[in-house]
Amino acid sequence: MLRDAHPAVLETVRTAKSIHILGAGMKADRPAHQAFHDLDGRGWRLVPVHPVDAGGSILGWPVRPTLEVGIVPEIVVFFLAPDRAKAAVRELVLRYDASQMPLLWFQPGSEHEEVLEMLNDAGILHIVDDCIVRFILRHHLKAEAPTKQGPWYLQISDEDESGCSVWSVESTQEDRQPPVTALEWCGDLQDLRSSEHTVPRYIRSLQRPEESLEQLALRLA
Repeated sequence: MLRDAHPAVLETVRTAKSIHILGAGMKADRPAHQAFHDLDGRGWRLVPVHPVDAGGSILGWPVRPTLEVGIVPEIVVFFLAPDRAKAAVRELVLRYDASQMPLLWFQPGSEHEEVLEMLNDAGILHIVDDCIVRFILRHHLKAEAPTKQGPWYLQISDEDESGCSVWSVESTQEDRQPPVTALEWCGDLQDLRSSEHTVPRYIRSLQRPEESLEQLALRLA
Protein backbone atom coordinates (compact mmCIF):
# COMPACT_ATOMS: atom_id res chain seq x y z
CA MET A 1 0.00 0.00 0.00
CA LEU A 2 1.26 3.48 -0.87
CA ARG A 3 0.20 6.67 0.85
CA ASP A 4 -1.58 9.75 -0.39
CA ALA A 5 1.00 11.80 -2.27
CA HIS A 6 3.42 9.00 -3.18
CA PRO A 7 4.89 9.88 -6.61
CA ALA A 8 3.95 6.47 -8.04
CA VAL A 9 0.28 6.99 -7.23
CA LEU A 10 0.16 10.55 -8.52
CA GLU A 11 1.93 9.55 -11.73
CA THR A 12 -0.31 6.52 -12.28
CA VAL A 13 -3.50 8.56 -11.90
CA ARG A 14 -2.23 11.49 -13.95
CA THR A 15 -1.03 9.39 -16.90
CA ALA A 16 -3.88 6.87 -16.94
CA LYS A 17 -6.27 7.06 -19.86
CA SER A 18 -9.03 4.97 -18.28
CA ILE A 19 -10.52 4.44 -14.83
CA HIS A 20 -12.64 1.31 -14.31
CA ILE A 21 -15.17 1.70 -11.50
CA LEU A 22 -16.64 -1.54 -10.15
CA GLY A 23 -20.08 -1.19 -8.60
CA ALA A 24 -21.12 1.86 -10.63
CA GLY A 25 -24.75 1.41 -11.67
CA MET A 26 -27.83 3.46 -12.42
CA LYS A 27 -28.91 4.35 -8.86
CA ALA A 28 -28.20 8.07 -8.67
CA ASP A 29 -27.98 8.10 -4.87
CA ARG A 30 -25.06 5.66 -4.77
CA PRO A 31 -21.51 7.01 -4.32
CA ALA A 32 -20.21 5.06 -7.33
CA HIS A 33 -22.77 6.73 -9.59
CA GLN A 34 -22.01 10.15 -8.15
CA ALA A 35 -18.30 9.57 -8.81
CA PHE A 36 -19.02 9.78 -12.54
CA HIS A 37 -20.58 13.20 -12.16
CA ASP A 38 -17.55 14.31 -10.13
CA LEU A 39 -14.96 12.93 -12.57
CA ASP A 40 -16.73 13.51 -15.88
CA GLY A 41 -14.97 16.08 -18.04
CA ARG A 42 -11.56 15.69 -16.38
CA GLY A 43 -10.15 13.76 -19.33
CA TRP A 44 -10.30 10.13 -18.25
CA ARG A 45 -12.19 7.41 -20.07
CA LEU A 46 -14.62 6.29 -17.36
CA VAL A 47 -15.69 2.65 -17.37
CA PRO A 48 -18.59 1.65 -15.10
CA VAL A 49 -18.94 -2.06 -14.32
CA HIS A 50 -22.19 -3.38 -12.84
CA PRO A 51 -23.71 -6.81 -13.63
CA VAL A 52 -27.33 -5.75 -13.02
CA ASP A 53 -27.32 -2.37 -14.80
CA ALA A 54 -25.14 -3.42 -17.75
CA GLY A 55 -26.30 -2.00 -21.06
CA GLY A 56 -27.33 1.28 -19.49
CA SER A 57 -25.11 4.33 -19.41
CA ILE A 58 -24.01 7.01 -16.94
CA LEU A 59 -23.53 10.38 -18.66
CA GLY A 60 -22.96 8.48 -21.88
CA TRP A 61 -20.41 6.05 -20.42
CA PRO A 62 -21.73 2.51 -21.09
CA VAL A 63 -22.10 0.16 -18.14
CA ARG A 64 -20.35 -3.18 -18.73
CA PRO A 65 -21.39 -6.38 -16.94
CA THR A 66 -17.78 -7.39 -16.21
CA LEU A 67 -14.22 -6.33 -16.87
CA GLU A 68 -13.80 -6.80 -20.61
CA VAL A 69 -11.54 -9.68 -21.63
CA GLY A 70 -8.75 -8.34 -23.83
CA ILE A 71 -8.68 -4.94 -22.12
CA VAL A 72 -5.86 -4.27 -19.65
CA PRO A 73 -7.15 -1.72 -17.09
CA GLU A 74 -4.88 0.93 -15.60
CA ILE A 75 -6.87 1.79 -12.46
CA VAL A 76 -9.63 -0.34 -10.93
CA VAL A 77 -11.75 1.31 -8.24
CA PHE A 78 -13.83 -0.86 -5.90
CA PHE A 79 -17.20 0.48 -4.77
CA LEU A 80 -18.05 -3.01 -3.52
CA ALA A 81 -18.70 -4.88 -0.31
CA PRO A 82 -15.48 -6.53 0.96
CA ASP A 83 -16.40 -10.06 -0.12
CA ARG A 84 -17.28 -8.89 -3.63
CA ALA A 85 -14.09 -6.86 -3.79
CA LYS A 86 -12.18 -9.97 -2.74
CA ALA A 87 -13.71 -11.98 -5.60
CA ALA A 88 -12.92 -9.19 -8.08
CA VAL A 89 -9.29 -9.01 -6.95
CA ARG A 90 -8.93 -12.78 -7.34
CA GLU A 91 -10.18 -12.45 -10.92
CA LEU A 92 -7.66 -9.70 -11.64
CA VAL A 93 -4.78 -11.67 -10.15
CA LEU A 94 -5.68 -14.70 -12.25
CA ARG A 95 -6.12 -12.68 -15.44
CA TYR A 96 -3.09 -10.39 -15.37
CA ASP A 97 0.57 -10.94 -14.62
CA ALA A 98 2.57 -8.60 -12.40
CA SER A 99 3.53 -6.28 -15.27
CA GLN A 100 -0.13 -5.79 -16.23
CA MET A 101 -1.71 -5.36 -12.80
CA PRO A 102 -3.61 -2.10 -12.49
CA LEU A 103 -3.55 0.24 -9.53
CA LEU A 104 -6.21 -1.16 -7.19
CA TRP A 105 -8.18 1.51 -5.35
CA PHE A 106 -10.34 0.38 -2.44
CA GLN A 107 -12.98 2.95 -1.57
CA PRO A 108 -13.63 3.22 2.18
CA GLY A 109 -15.70 0.21 3.25
CA SER A 110 -14.54 -2.10 0.44
CA GLU A 111 -11.35 -3.30 2.13
CA HIS A 112 -10.88 -6.98 2.92
CA GLU A 113 -8.04 -7.68 5.35
CA GLU A 114 -7.11 -10.99 3.75
CA VAL A 115 -6.90 -9.33 0.32
CA LEU A 116 -4.84 -6.40 1.61
CA GLU A 117 -2.38 -8.79 3.25
CA MET A 118 -2.02 -10.72 -0.01
CA LEU A 119 -1.48 -7.52 -2.03
CA ASN A 120 1.13 -6.28 0.44
CA ASP A 121 2.98 -9.60 0.27
CA ALA A 122 2.88 -9.56 -3.54
CA GLY A 123 3.94 -5.92 -3.80
CA ILE A 124 0.87 -4.99 -5.85
CA LEU A 125 0.15 -1.25 -5.93
CA HIS A 126 -3.06 -0.42 -4.08
CA ILE A 127 -4.72 2.34 -2.06
CA VAL A 128 -7.00 2.13 0.98
CA ASP A 129 -8.52 4.69 3.36
CA ASP A 130 -9.02 7.31 0.67
CA CYS A 131 -11.67 8.21 -1.89
CA ILE A 132 -10.40 8.48 -5.44
CA VAL A 133 -12.63 11.49 -6.17
CA ARG A 134 -11.32 13.35 -3.13
CA PHE A 135 -7.77 12.37 -4.06
CA ILE A 136 -8.15 13.74 -7.59
CA LEU A 137 -9.77 16.96 -6.40
CA ARG A 138 -7.27 17.40 -3.56
CA HIS A 139 -4.34 17.19 -5.96
CA HIS A 140 -6.09 19.12 -8.75
CA LEU A 141 -5.53 16.26 -11.17
CA LYS A 142 -6.71 15.86 -14.74
CA ALA A 143 -5.76 13.25 -17.31
CA GLU A 144 -2.42 14.06 -18.86
CA ALA A 145 -3.64 12.94 -22.29
CA PRO A 146 -7.41 13.63 -22.29
CA THR A 147 -9.65 11.06 -23.95
CA LYS A 148 -12.49 12.44 -26.05
CA GLN A 149 -15.79 10.80 -25.21
CA GLY A 150 -17.33 9.26 -28.30
CA PRO A 151 -20.23 7.01 -29.24
CA TRP A 152 -20.67 3.56 -27.77
CA TYR A 153 -22.06 0.34 -29.12
CA LEU A 154 -24.84 -1.95 -27.98
CA GLN A 155 -26.07 -5.35 -29.09
CA ILE A 156 -29.25 -6.78 -27.60
CA SER A 157 -31.71 -9.50 -28.51
CA ASP A 158 -34.70 -8.45 -30.58
CA GLU A 159 -37.92 -7.70 -28.69
CA ASP A 160 -39.94 -10.03 -30.94
CA GLU A 161 -38.09 -13.06 -29.50
CA SER A 162 -37.07 -14.10 -33.01
CA GLY A 163 -33.58 -14.94 -31.87
CA CYS A 164 -32.12 -12.10 -33.91
CA SER A 165 -29.75 -9.49 -32.54
CA VAL A 166 -30.03 -5.72 -32.77
CA TRP A 167 -26.82 -3.67 -33.12
CA SER A 168 -26.92 0.08 -32.43
CA VAL A 169 -24.61 3.07 -32.09
CA GLU A 170 -25.43 5.21 -29.06
CA SER A 171 -24.31 8.82 -28.90
CA THR A 172 -26.30 10.45 -26.09
CA GLN A 173 -24.19 11.74 -23.20
CA GLU A 174 -26.99 11.27 -20.69
CA ASP A 175 -28.04 8.48 -18.36
CA ARG A 176 -29.78 5.61 -20.13
CA GLN A 177 -31.56 2.72 -18.46
CA PRO A 178 -30.52 -0.86 -19.28
CA PRO A 179 -32.30 -2.55 -22.21
CA VAL A 180 -35.50 -4.48 -21.61
CA THR A 181 -34.26 -7.42 -23.68
CA ALA A 182 -31.16 -9.52 -23.09
CA LEU A 183 -27.85 -7.70 -23.34
CA GLU A 184 -25.43 -9.44 -25.67
CA TRP A 185 -22.61 -6.90 -25.55
CA CYS A 186 -21.85 -3.22 -25.02
CA GLY A 187 -18.71 -1.12 -25.06
CA ASP A 188 -16.95 1.84 -26.58
CA LEU A 189 -14.50 2.10 -29.47
CA GLN A 190 -11.59 0.81 -27.42
CA ASP A 191 -13.61 -2.24 -26.40
CA LEU A 192 -14.72 -2.77 -29.99
CA ARG A 193 -11.10 -2.62 -31.10
CA SER A 194 -9.53 -4.86 -28.46
CA SER A 195 -12.14 -6.99 -26.69
CA GLU A 196 -11.97 -10.77 -27.07
CA HIS A 197 -15.72 -11.11 -26.50
CA THR A 198 -17.52 -12.98 -29.29
CA VAL A 199 -19.57 -9.97 -30.44
CA PRO A 200 -16.76 -7.45 -31.10
CA ARG A 201 -14.62 -10.19 -32.62
CA TYR A 202 -17.42 -10.95 -35.07
CA ILE A 203 -18.00 -7.26 -35.80
CA ARG A 204 -14.30 -6.80 -36.59
CA SER A 205 -14.43 -9.74 -38.99
CA LEU A 206 -16.91 -7.78 -41.13
CA GLN A 207 -14.58 -4.81 -41.64
CA ARG A 208 -13.97 -3.89 -45.25
CA PRO A 209 -10.62 -2.74 -46.63
CA GLU A 210 -10.05 0.98 -45.96
CA GLU A 211 -13.06 1.04 -43.60
CA SER A 212 -12.56 2.32 -40.06
CA LEU A 213 -14.17 0.60 -37.10
CA GLU A 214 -16.36 3.65 -36.56
CA GLN A 215 -17.57 3.45 -40.17
CA LEU A 216 -18.13 -0.30 -39.83
CA ALA A 217 -20.20 0.15 -36.68
CA LEU A 218 -22.39 2.78 -38.33
CA ARG A 219 -22.85 0.66 -41.43
CA LEU A 220 -24.04 -2.32 -39.40
CA ALA A 221 -26.44 -0.13 -37.42
